[in-house]
Amino acid sequence: MPEDTKPPEATAPEGEKQPSPAKPPGSVENVNAAPPAAPKLPAVAAEKPATAVPEKPAAAAVPPKPAPPAKPAGPTPTPWESPMVAKLKRQFGSGVETWTYLSQNYLEVDRSLISNLLRILRDEEQFDYCVDITAAHYPKRERQFDIIWILYSFSRNERLRVKTQIADGDHIPSAVSIWQTANWLEREAYDMFGIRFDGHPDLKRILLPDGWKGHPLRKDYGIIQQDQEWVQINLGIESGQ
Repeated sequence: MPEDTKPPEATAPEGEKQPSPAKPPGSVENVNAAPPAAPKLPAVAAEKPATAVPEKPAAAAVPPKPAPPAKPAGPTPTPWESPMVAKLKRQFGSGVETWTYLSQNYLEVDRSLISNLLRILRDEEQFDYCVDITAAHYPKRERQFDIIWILYSFSRNERLRVKTQIADGDHIPSAVSIWQTANWLEREAYDMFGIRFDGHPDLKRILLPDGWKGHPLRKDYGIIQQDQEWVQINLGIESGQ
């Protein structure tokens, strides 16, 4: 095109900078140019909203334990009546009390009446066999010992117990003259409890050695100490207890 036909170049008004022509893609300057700034996003809360934690249900109230049932009352002695009992009460009055306990009949007798009453039971009531003579120890009681005679009547097929109480150190009449079986039974009661029977023909120990100290069936007896002492003195060795 002839030079006089070229359109005049646009010139920027005075005082304004003419913009540089756009660079074609792929040019060096375009590659090294800083990337356009990322668009600003709306601000997001830094913390996540707290989620409500469900409350644990309150523990159910534990009902109180029921009180243990009251222990049933044990059997108790009841008065015992019979023709023999009526006869003995007429003869001895308040010195004899009669009871039955779990179908076992027994007499509680004043200590001063024992010898006479035992003889009447043998001669008049046919209690011809003395099964046993034993004792029980109650250290806290004023009259510490119960002495019990267990009798049997062959003709009546009946068993009877006679009981009296004595203090520690008191004596009781022997029944050997009434029943010969009382001989060894009284010796055993003496050996184990220290009870003395007046009139016994040979009251000495029957289970333990003669030199043994004390009476092992008393509640306050120290059996291990006495055993160790006797074994050491008489055998010269230590006890195996």
